[in-house]
Amino acid sequence: MKAYGIVGIILVIAGIIILIYGGITYTSHKKLFKVGSVSASAKTQKTVPLPPILGGIILAGGVVLVVVGAKTRS
Repeated sequence: MKAYGIVGIILVIAGIIILIYGGITYTSHKKLFKVGSVSASAKTQKTVPLPPILGGIILAGGVVLVVVGAKTRS
């Protein structure tokens, strides 16, 4: 498969994931304090929202690249 097709498939998958989840959630660890052998930390979850239009654009771009990759094979 050509590079266009592979990149296109990756973009299609990324676009679908963005449309389904609507953002990226990650966990950050913060060290609160440490006294001797005692320490405390906190986990916080943060979400970076991604607009659905971005997912649609990435999905459409991936489809275009898959089509272009298929046409260059012929």
